[in-house]
Amino acid sequence: MHEKDFDITIKKVNSEYTIVLADGDLLSRVCGTNDSNLKLIEKHIGVPVFTRGNEISIDEEDPRIQQEFKFIIDRIVDEISDSGDSAPDLIHSILNTGLVHENSGSGFYAPQYAISIPGAIRKIYPKTRNQANLLKAFRNSDLVFAEGPAGSGKTFLAVAEALSLVLSKKVNSIVLTRPIVEAGESLGFLPGDLEDKINPYLRPLYDSMNACLPREIVHKLTENGIIEVAPLAYMRGRTLNNCAVILDEAQNTTSEQMKMFLTRMGENTKVFITGDTTQIDLPRRFTSGLVHAMKILSGIPEISMIHLSGEDVVRSSLVRKIVQAYEKDILSE
Repeated sequence: MHEKDFDITIKKVNSEYTIVLADGDLLSRVCGTNDSNLKLIEKHIGVPVFTRGNEISIDEEDPRIQQEFKFIIDRIVDEISDSGDSAPDLIHSILNTGLVHENSGSGFYAPQYAISIPGAIRKIYPKTRNQANLLKAFRNSDLVFAEGPAGSGKTFLAVAEALSLVLSKKVNSIVLTRPIVEAGESLGFLPGDLEDKINPYLRPLYDSMNACLPREIVHKLTENGIIEVAPLAYMRGRTLNNCAVILDEAQNTTSEQMKMFLTRMGENTKVFITGDTTQIDLPRRFTSGLVHAMKILSGIPEISMIHLSGEDVVRSSLVRKIVQAYEKDILSE
C-alpha cells in the first residue's frame, strides 16, 4: 500500500477550521470507539472537536492550534492507511510527538519531523519523543550516534532516512556496514562471494528497507550498486563521498576500528552509527568503539548523540517490558 490512500481537504469558514475526510467510515475510525480518540485530541489541543458527515472541525482562529489539529488528523489518517489500526496507543504516540516549538522568537509551532521516501510504502513517523529527537538529529548533523536497546527504532529510522536521502537525490548511494564478530566460524570459509558472506550479518538492515519500500525497488537499488554492503574491515583506505553510511551493531567495533571508520567520512556524506551498549560481544580485553567514541566526542557540537531506552521500544508492549526489566536489573547491580 502506497503512502496515504485517503485524501483529505481543508475548509475554512470564519473561525471554523474543517478537515474533510474521504468518507464517514474513515471519520469513524479516526474518532475511535465511542469517540475515545476524539476525547484525547480535545484534551491535547484544549478546544472542542466536532464532527458532521465526513468532516471533523474545530472553532478556533489560532493558526498554531489549527496546524496542530491538521497534523494530528493527517497523521492518524496516514497510520490508518498503513495498518488499519487507530488504537489508543497509536493516538498517544501521535499526540506525544505532534508539534515542536522552533524557538525562533515567533512562537511558531512546526510539524514534528517525519521521513518521506519517494515511492515508499508509507511515510515514517517517530513513535516517541526520543525517536523524534533522533529524526531531528538526522536533519541537523552529518554524524549521528544512536544508542539504545533492540526494538527502539534506531536502525529502522536510520535506514529510512538513508533511503529518503538517496531517492531524493541528495546523496548518490547508501553504504551499509557492520563489524563481523564471529562465533567460531571464519568469514573466509563461508560459501559464496563477499556479498553472500556479509548479507546474513546485514539482514536486519535489509528487513528495515523492505518495510519502507517494495522489495523489487530495494533489489534494483542493490543490483545497480546504489546500495552497497561491506564489512567494516574493508573500509580502510576509502573516502566515502556523497553518500549515506550506516554502521550498525557499532557496540562490537574496537576503538581502533571506530577511529578508522569515522575518518573515512568525506564531502556531502551523512553517517549514522547505531548500537546497543548492553549487547557488546567483544572479548573482555577490548573496549567498545561505540562506548569510547561517545565518551571522547561528546563535546563536539556538530555531532549528535541520541540515547534511546526501553520506553522507546515499539516492537511490542511485551518486548518493551522485557527491555525495561533488564534496564532495572542493570541499575540495581
